[in-house]
Amino acid sequence: MRRLAVFLLALLPLSLAAAEPMSPQEFERYVTGKTLYFGLDGTSYGVEEYLPDRQVRWSFLDGKCKDGFWYGEDGMICFVYEDQPVPQCWSFFREGSGLRAVFENDPANTVLYEAQQDDAPMMCLGPEVGV
Repeated sequence: MRRLAVFLLALLPLSLAAAEPMSPQEFERYVTGKTLYFGLDGTSYGVEEYLPDRQVRWSFLDGKCKDGFWYGEDGMICFVYEDQPVPQCWSFFREGSGLRAVFENDPANTVLYEAQQDDAPMMCLGPEVGV
């Protein structure tokens, strides 16, 4: 029994390290130049293209895209978009072969998972033209 306790205590630092959110530098290395598709509760949620200089382009998979940027603050990655000046802050974790993102502005802590990764730019429709 004592050996099991010692073994479990030895694993404790590994489990704590796995729970650490990504730093801005780690996040930047992971995402720059990629297009990541995110899921929520097993359904498609959205896609984000990570451009140079911490610029981003987001879509809820409807062809309507929002440009913005991200920055690191207090251990989180915060995004500001052209139509939403209030920062949306997330904690990102490496998990398996992708990312887990926890929305820190939401008391319910929405959790997104990286569902797919692509190097191609995402599709954005042009501006709507009135008749």
